[in-house]
Amino acid sequence: MADEGATGQDGFLRWRLKTEGVIMPEERLPAGQTVVVGLQHVVAMFGATALAPILMGFDPNVAILFSGIGTLIFFVAVRGRIPSYLGSSFSFIAVVIAATAYAGQGPNPNIGVALGGIIAAGVLYTAIGLAVHVAGHGWVERLMPPVVTGAVVAVIGLNLAPIAVKGISASSFDTAIGIVTIVAVGMAAVFPPGLWRRIPILVGGAIAYLVYLVLANLMGLGKPIDFTGIAGAAWFGLPRFTAPVFEFSAMALIAPVAVVLVAENLGHVKAIGVMTGRNLDPWLGRAFIGDGIATIVAGAGGGTGVTTYAENMGVMAVTRIYSTLIFLVAALFAILLGFSPKFGALILTIPGPVIGGLSVVVFGLIAATAGRIWVENKVDFSNARNLIVVGTALVVGAGDLAIRIGGFTLGGIGTATFGCILLYHLLREREA
Repeated sequence: MADEGATGQDGFLRWRLKTEGVIMPEERLPAGQTVVVGLQHVVAMFGATALAPILMGFDPNVAILFSGIGTLIFFVAVRGRIPSYLGSSFSFIAVVIAATAYAGQGPNPNIGVALGGIIAAGVLYTAIGLAVHVAGHGWVERLMPPVVTGAVVAVIGLNLAPIAVKGISASSFDTAIGIVTIVAVGMAAVFPPGLWRRIPILVGGAIAYLVYLVLANLMGLGKPIDFTGIAGAAWFGLPRFTAPVFEFSAMALIAPVAVVLVAENLGHVKAIGVMTGRNLDPWLGRAFIGDGIATIVAGAGGGTGVTTYAENMGVMAVTRIYSTLIFLVAALFAILLGFSPKFGALILTIPGPVIGGLSVVVFGLIAATAGRIWVENKVDFSNARNLIVVGTALVVGAGDLAIRIGGFTLGGIGTATFGCILLYHLLREREA
């Protein structure tokens, strides 16, 4: 393992000051620059971390608060070795909506049931992390090779597709706004210079919000945005925490998301290892444990499940600043935002068709990420086993095939996930 700088008796990094060039995890910028870069990471995570709870009917203030707390938990778990931010995981959206029968607008009346499931996923995730910490990570890669993890990721995006389309289909005006949102996000991802390309959800969403404001509030073409909630909200105050409710059916439906979180985190840690020139494999177990505990804590208070964020990895790739200290700063800023009801009220004014347009893009990107996994890992689709495994999983997940055994129901994503893993290994044995 490459030199990682000084460590204290507690095993944490002791950062060395560096003012120019590439800033490695064990190095730090001057205090002022550290704060600025930390704020930049808050902006990078904000669009997706605020959108995910809205799509599930959760309180975005609470989700943002727990994203900061979760990042601190992850930091402690990995002893400051891995630069990562934990934000709301989109992997939970489909199963939460299915478990709670959420209608798609306003607060989710069955949020407690979803929280119980999120905690179950966190417990399973933590258990996997403990197993990896003790036995190494090789068994995870054998159990879920790239062809399987890619299929599972694609299933999540495709399973969510009807929800996204419904969000922009209520009227011609809503459809038009949805299209404007999609185009705005696309342009924000392609045309702006430098770091602006790393936050297309935030930039594109802001542009679509302004277009809706002009067309609806000023020209009367749609339902106007109501700003009264912002005026009545306090600048600082406690978020609306919610207690979990543990129902076996919901827990069984949501817990398998842990498999996806493992695949996400595995890929992220390996990517960061390449970016920094560090062998981070020995820290994978701790990374899973940190993410799992953070998800449990979030579920205990009303937050969404969390995962390491590609948006923040993108910022690191552009800036070449990998200091883990900046993620402490970002986490503290997120916690402050979580204690601002006025900030939360502003988020809740985002119009439905704008959210729908953002959903089309985000869910599509989730599905498309599968292609990236397959390409980067050179998955061979001339192999009949791979074709059958992926093809079956996609249809089962997109069609939302549910398996009912007595009083237990396994939803489309769970069916596709476990079916994909079992089918891959069954066919591999037969092929041998």
